[in-house]
Amino acid sequence: MSSDTPPVAKKVPAERTHHGDTVIDEYAWLTNKEDPDTVAYLEAENAFTQSRTEHLKDLQESIFQEIKGRTLETDLSVPTRKGGWWYYSRTEEGKQYGIQCRLQASGDTPPELKPGEPLEGERVLLDGNKLAGDSPFFAIGTSAVSPEGTTLAYSTDFSGNERFTLRFKRLDTGEILDDEIPGIFYGGAWSADGSAFFYTIIDDAWRPYRVYRHILGTAADDDVLVYEETDERFWVGIGLTRSERYLVLSAGSKITSEVRILDADYPTGEFSVVRPRETGVEYAIDHAGDRFLILHNEGAENFELATAPIDDPGTWTPLIPHRDDTRLLDVDAFSDHIAVHFRRDGLTGIRVLPSDEEPYEISFPEPIHTAEPAGNPEFHTNRLRLAYTSMVTPPSVYDYDLARRELILLKRRPVLGGYDPGDYEQFRGWATADDGTRIPISIVMKKGTERPAPTVLYGYGSYESSIDPSFSVARLSLLDRGFVFAIAHVRGGGEMGRRWYEEGKLTRKKNTFSDFVAVARHMKRSGWSREIVARGGSAGGLLMGAAANLAPDVFGGVVAEVPFVDALNTILDPSLPLTVIEWDEWGDPLHNADVYEYMKSYTPYENIDDRVYPPILAITSLNDTRVLYHEPAKWIARLRDIAGGGPFLLKTEMGAGHGGRSGRYDAWREEAFTLSWIIDRAASLKNEEIGEIQ
Repeated sequence: MSSDTPPVAKKVPAERTHHGDTVIDEYAWLTNKEDPDTVAYLEAENAFTQSRTEHLKDLQESIFQEIKGRTLETDLSVPTRKGGWWYYSRTEEGKQYGIQCRLQASGDTPPELKPGEPLEGERVLLDGNKLAGDSPFFAIGTSAVSPEGTTLAYSTDFSGNERFTLRFKRLDTGEILDDEIPGIFYGGAWSADGSAFFYTIIDDAWRPYRVYRHILGTAADDDVLVYEETDERFWVGIGLTRSERYLVLSAGSKITSEVRILDADYPTGEFSVVRPRETGVEYAIDHAGDRFLILHNEGAENFELATAPIDDPGTWTPLIPHRDDTRLLDVDAFSDHIAVHFRRDGLTGIRVLPSDEEPYEISFPEPIHTAEPAGNPEFHTNRLRLAYTSMVTPPSVYDYDLARRELILLKRRPVLGGYDPGDYEQFRGWATADDGTRIPISIVMKKGTERPAPTVLYGYGSYESSIDPSFSVARLSLLDRGFVFAIAHVRGGGEMGRRWYEEGKLTRKKNTFSDFVAVARHMKRSGWSREIVARGGSAGGLLMGAAANLAPDVFGGVVAEVPFVDALNTILDPSLPLTVIEWDEWGDPLHNADVYEYMKSYTPYENIDDRVYPPILAITSLNDTRVLYHEPAKWIARLRDIAGGGPFLLKTEMGAGHGGRSGRYDAWREEAFTLSWIIDRAASLKNEEIGEIQ
């Protein structure tokens, strides 16, 4: 088969029957990753995609060089104080991965940043470039220094399947200990004396379900199982309170939490339950002096903050009562104050509760922004470290001086090549959904851009995850070419609070898709957009597929990255990773006929028809454990078989996971590939319109 000819996937009818409904799935054979025919088909798709994008090579290279040219390749982060050390990471020109370092602290002020040279006296903790070696994929899952600062626990993954190997390093000598534990998940926590490390492992469905205790210097086979979660809807995790006084073992489903705590001074003790799980009640805990802080949603849809006695953590007394207009997101306890991260009117903010003054909220300079606490490991401090960005302001690090109530800018990520935020402008727009709900939109463009303009419309809309306004170096390659970039803050996300999420899940999931289409139509009607290329990934890829089915004429192109487009078949199979956990998000079509019918009515794979679809670029990874590669593979095969229009392209990374390629230069090249396709798509549409006018 010529690479210029679209691959034709063979049809092997596989019958599936649920709730009296019999369905034939001709492409189910693609789920077999070990089948040589599957690999051959994916490689044929890659060859076809390469041939159809060959004319974009020069544009891809130009965009890659633009991203690279705007990036200070040799740079370092703002150091963060913990104990007697400043911790930071740095990058070096020509190297794919970051380098984690620390420096002996001699005061409360971070050392002067000197990009281009190591700080005097620095000690390298982990060099990702040396660890990665020649591996095409590399990721660090855990990096945790023991409380006394002598030992580093770190874990690595060389395939992208998110199964990490845990190791330990003595920081005074650089010695890698013999302790080695394969198959762990992200995260972990030290005991107070650094003698024990707690970690989680995952089951065959990639669910973290067990917590083990490892005593340094002993064999992994001797590690003690301290907790096992038998309910397949629940994940487990292990961490520490900010004070590092208590180990926190959390078990949670999509809608329910249960937390256990243990004094970190007694790692071999028994964890005690804060409050037994109650369906629909979510809570999290932190420690603040003589009390615990509990962030929970019992009778409080948008969550409230409560306090609880140390000896009775299940008894909760409100500290910040529930508000209909404010979603409390997180709480950080310090020795003399509490910082609360919240969301209101589609934007994030921070409220400070001093121990001896009235609470207040921190003001930020732009009407559209994203702000959150970041890098605050010290419990005793008079400063609050914040991360800040907007659609025109690069990622920035501030210290907020609590005594003076003043924001102190420590660093703004440099953008080379003469970037001036004043050359760009951001807007907040609102579209009206089919049911009258107002949908917020974040929009950015270069000043002077002629409107209507080619537009990239981004969306997600699941899991209460919010796509907050933020800056992107790569996005400048679109804006400087006359594009508008917009984020549709559709229901199913969390931008407007918990109710916003509830109105876009389970049997109200279709709101997510109709909201996105409504935003696209609004962008055209209001004069913002000429042609629209839609983009989304993972659950946002489901949004892309559903929106294309719902209104294929609205979009000039669709980019679907690791897209969850075969959702019904996946959620019907409890043996697949994450399925049972996801029933609280999508519903349980295996045991509920109504849920089955509802999901079947919107899932992208089942709802392709013979209408004309826009060109679609689907990007996936062979080792993805969250959205398996076969979902977009089956989707593209069926689109090519049934639908008109296109072309329909599939690009599979054969050695990566859910996040795609791991090295920064590789990631930039992948983004350049995607952006070149988008730019070419918009140019083709404009030429088609000119031809029609002539």
